[in-house]
Amino acid sequence: MKLKKRSGGVLAHPTSFPGPYGIGDFGAGAYEFVDFLCRAKQTLWQVLPLGPTSYGDSPYQSFSSFALNHYLISPTELVKQGYLKEQDIWDIPGFDPRRIDYGEVITYKMGLYAKAFNNFNEMTDPVVKRTFNRFCTKNKSWLDDYALFVAIKNHYIEERRNSLNSPELKEYRKANAKYLNKNQINDYFYGAVWGSWPSGLVWREPAALAKIGKTLKDDIMFHKFLQFEASREWQQLKDYANKKGITVIGDIPIFVAMDSSDVWASPSLFHLDAEGRPTVVAGVPPDYFSSTGQLWGNPLYDWKAHKKTSYEWWIHRVRSVLDIVDIVRIDHFRGLDAYWAIPYGAKTAVRGKWQDGPGADFFKALIDAIGFLPIIAEDLGVITPTVDKLRTDNDLPGMKVLQFAFDPSGKNDYMPHNFDSDNTVVYPGTHDNDTTIGWYATAAENEKDYFRRYMNISGDEVSWDLIRLAYSSSGKYAIVPIQDIMGLGAYDRMNLPGEPVGNWQFRYTKEMLEESLAQRLAYLTELYNR
Repeated sequence: MKLKKRSGGVLAHPTSFPGPYGIGDFGAGAYEFVDFLCRAKQTLWQVLPLGPTSYGDSPYQSFSSFALNHYLISPTELVKQGYLKEQDIWDIPGFDPRRIDYGEVITYKMGLYAKAFNNFNEMTDPVVKRTFNRFCTKNKSWLDDYALFVAIKNHYIEERRNSLNSPELKEYRKANAKYLNKNQINDYFYGAVWGSWPSGLVWREPAALAKIGKTLKDDIMFHKFLQFEASREWQQLKDYANKKGITVIGDIPIFVAMDSSDVWASPSLFHLDAEGRPTVVAGVPPDYFSSTGQLWGNPLYDWKAHKKTSYEWWIHRVRSVLDIVDIVRIDHFRGLDAYWAIPYGAKTAVRGKWQDGPGADFFKALIDAIGFLPIIAEDLGVITPTVDKLRTDNDLPGMKVLQFAFDPSGKNDYMPHNFDSDNTVVYPGTHDNDTTIGWYATAAENEKDYFRRYMNISGDEVSWDLIRLAYSSSGKYAIVPIQDIMGLGAYDRMNLPGEPVGNWQFRYTKEMLEESLAQRLAYLTELYNR
């Protein structure tokens, strides 16, 4: 996909939107954000992955590559649909409007969802039931596995809650002591990761699945209902944005979570041992973000197995994401050329090795199956000539992050005067970077000096200075994190790579989305023909 029209936009994940329910959602705060984009003359809205989050609340560690995050369902929308009454949502806990407490949010929202589902079951409107059944049939290829996976998981979480030092835990501890520490073993067991289930369920024996499916049929239907409603709300919101001329950019994490319906349903597509454990896991070597690299822990694909199926699973995945967004960014694109394979059980990412990815063969299969690929390649980090070739051969735009640019030599590839192509998406920073104000506060003095001289500025308003540089650059797309538009500091960064807790909690309030910010962004958009 060659970018054709100069455009500007904002990176803002729905969890960050304002609202009374402890977490941003697909309700009023989302629509107010879209209206802000219009007033600011923006035509791009980028989100992070929209899947259901798992351990650590990261959108890059999801229970499914195909499902949506049901915590983004709006209670107000549930009232509009008749699944809840107004009084059902009056008693709202005193949530922090600026930070997400996922534990409190999950308890509160799941209670509302259970009531909504009960009311849905009692509804007699045949149109609603037919629409629900059509949704389930259309999405059967992933929805059945996902709903069963979550239902089984919740069943064993509840069963084990008050079961201390059971024979099952002792057996699980013995089998995994080589790979996991005691705390991890307890987390995995009491969190009911699928590898801790009875073997008949781990290996999907038909009799075992049929038996538990019958036992958990109500819970399975509950999770199908949540996906039905999340899909309805998201599509309604996306349609609203599209009608206002806004293109939605989504995100595909290249790897999937080990504890996911994806791996449980298709273990032959991943490098797993006879016990269902990964043999190698994903990460990156030591880099700008971490001296010991990043140990993500995702299972790695068995690309030979994928090739034998003509990459059927991946084609289905890309198609599914393109059903809900207009353009998709592939996170860690370089992993399709070569990926860092770390032995399972390693404490850091240092001991990994580079392994070949599927490369050109993968993209040929995608193009043959899908045709035009509206894909942005996240090509940050250690990039080799073969990674560049894979991207350019497929006409995929890459990314430039300006916070990486200010090497005083002036030769840095992230400097706008060194961009080798305008088929580029330019960011001041991404969700993995500090906010621009946070970056500037901790940058080396020679970087800050070069930044000020390069921009001919005082350094008193660095976030808007970097926004101006992004918008004035030759890159066809310029996308700015919402935190930089608001001039927020390090407290409000979205993610600190390598830190397992404390991330993904950023929210803003309605008052922070000031009209003056829309006018200021609109001015730069017109000035630089975006």
